[in-house]
Amino acid sequence: MKNISVYIVSGLIILMGVGARFAIGNVYSEAEATNLIASLTNTGLYLGSAIAGASATTLALMLTLLGLTSQAEADFDFDVYKSISQVAWLSTISLVGAVILLLMLVLPVGEFEKMPDGWYRIMYEVIFAQTVIVCALLVATVVRLFLAIRHVITTVTPGDEI
Repeated sequence: MKNISVYIVSGLIILMGVGARFAIGNVYSEAEATNLIASLTNTGLYLGSAIAGASATTLALMLTLLGLTSQAEADFDFDVYKSISQVAWLSTISLVGAVILLLMLVLPVGEFEKMPDGWYRIMYEVIFAQTVIVCALLVATVVRLFLAIRHVITTVTPGDEI
């Protein structure tokens, strides 16, 4: 039941991305697609780098959290360790997705001689989709991390009010 918020929030990010894609409209020409890719590249490199950094940091922090839970005097149930594992998985997938996005963004757009028809339109769609997916993964990671931390806090805090 707790994971439903992860799905809802990441689903909202995907819906926002789909809405943005529809707001942009159809890509009618290769030149237009090339311009759109160039625009995506300018911001996508920063976004991909930030997501990769955040994901790598989250993975390192999960190791710290795992160490703290194993040394704490409180008895943690299986759900805490499952939460830590889920955050680690989401962070790993986000990191891999961000690296793939960065690799796609460093392709020299417009400098290929004989590309098949529609190549740049497809490339734009894939890069845009990858950007939205990586953003949704990062948001899912943050929400899942929040739920894991909240579970740890409720376990170690005396009393019932949190």
